[in-house]
Amino acid sequence: VSLFAELPAFDSSAPPESESENKLDGETASDSESKSEFGGSSPVPTSDDTPEVLNRALSNLSSRWKNWWVRGILTLAMITFFFIIIYLGPMVLMTIVMCVQIKCFHEIITIGYNVYHSYDLPWFRTLSWYFLLCVNYFFYGETVTDYFFTLVQREEPLRILSKYHRFISFALYLTGFCMFVLSLVKKHYRLQFYMFGWTHVTLLIVVTQSHLIIHNLFEGMIWFIVPISCVICNDIMAYMFGFFFGRTPLIKLSPKKTWEGFIGGFFSTVLFGLLLSYVMSGYRCFTCPVEFNNDTNSFTVDCEPSELFQLQEYNIPVVLQSVVGWKTVRMYPFQIHSIALSTFASLIGPFGGFFASGFKRAFKIKDFANTIPGHGGIMDRFDCQYLMATFVNVYIASFIRGPNPSKLIQQFLTLRPDQQLHIFNTLKAHLVDRGILGSLEDA
Repeated sequence: VSLFAELPAFDSSAPPESESENKLDGETASDSESKSEFGGSSPVPTSDDTPEVLNRALSNLSSRWKNWWVRGILTLAMITFFFIIIYLGPMVLMTIVMCVQIKCFHEIITIGYNVYHSYDLPWFRTLSWYFLLCVNYFFYGETVTDYFFTLVQREEPLRILSKYHRFISFALYLTGFCMFVLSLVKKHYRLQFYMFGWTHVTLLIVVTQSHLIIHNLFEGMIWFIVPISCVICNDIMAYMFGFFFGRTPLIKLSPKKTWEGFIGGFFSTVLFGLLLSYVMSGYRCFTCPVEFNNDTNSFTVDCEPSELFQLQEYNIPVVLQSVVGWKTVRMYPFQIHSIALSTFASLIGPFGGFFASGFKRAFKIKDFANTIPGHGGIMDRFDCQYLMATFVNVYIASFIRGPNPSKLIQQFLTLRPDQQLHIFNTLKAHLVDRGILGSLEDA
C-alpha cells in the first residue's frame, strides 16, 4: 500500500485564473470542443470524511498539523493491516490484490461515468465491467494453467478450458466489442470512442499490473513484500523530510513535493531495503517460490534456499575500508538486488504518482475517491505500486529467473508415450555426446 504520498496542492484561497490560464496545459481549440462535448471539466465533489472522533481530538490544531496526524494514524492502521494479510499467507494476498484491482478500476471508471451518464448513452458501465471480467478471465486463466498445470490436467473440465482458453478469451472480448459497436449513438460517436479508449487504458494500467504483482508473488513472497515496502518507506520518508525540511519545489504537477523530500526519501529507502532484505532472506517462508502441492491441494513455500539467499563474503572497496574499518562483509546476494529495487522505488516510482497528479489535475479533482480519510482513494495509494510491479517482473525475468525443471517435467509427463520416448532418446544422445551420461554410468 503506497502511503503518506503528499496530496496535490489545490489552494482554495488562490486568485482566480485568467481566461487564458483557465485552459489545461497544451489545450487546443479541438480540445475545447471535446471538453464541451464532455459537458465541461467540472470538479468531482469531495467531502471531509475524517472520522468524527479524530476531528474532535485534533480540533485545536492547524489544518497542516491536523492533516499530518490524520494521515499518520491511518497510515499505522494500514501498515498493521498489511502485516496481518502477510501473516495469513499467499492465498489471502492474491485475494487482496484482486480486490484492490477491482476498487482501482471502479474509481477510474467512475470519473468517466460522471461525465458520460448525463448523455443517456447505453452500456458504458456495463461494458466496462464486462471487459474487466474478460481481461481477468484471460490473465488468471493463463496463471492457473502455468502454475497449476498438474491440477488442470487431472480434471477433465479444467483441461478442456485450458486447451481452448485463448479462443474462449478472444470470443468473450469479441462479444463485448460487438456490443460496443451496437451501442453507438449518432452525434456522440467521438465521446463514445473516448470512453472506449478510457476503459482499455484503465485495463492496461490496473489489470495488467495486478497480474504482474501476482506473478511476482509466485517467485517468492520476498519479491512481493520488499518492493511494496520500499515504495511505502519512500512515500513516508519523502513526506517526513518534505514536511520538516522541504523548501525547494520538485515538480509543478505536485507543488508540495520538494527536492529535500525526494533526496531524503531516496537514502532512507535504500537503507531500509538493505535492512529488510537482510531480515527476510533468512526465512524460507519468504524466499521460497509459492508452489501448489498436488498431494495436499494447498500452497507450499518450503524449499532449499537458492544461492541468492545464502550468506556470502564480499570484499569492501579499498576506498571505503579506511572509513568502515572492515575489509570484508557478509551479506545475502539478494541485498545487492534490493539496492536496485529501492533505487527504482525512490527515483522512478514517484513518477507514477506524478502521472496520477497530472491525471487528477486534468479533471480538476483532488483525489480519485475518498475511501481512506486523509489519503484519498485506493488508486491514490497505489499509483506508484503499479509501476513498481512492472519493474520487478521485468527485473526477475531479466536477471533472476532461469529454466524451471519442475514445470518441464510436468509438461513432459502429459505427452503421449511415443513423444516421451523421442525426447528421452534425444536427451540421452545429447548427454552421451557431451560425455555426461558415460561419466554418470561409470560412477
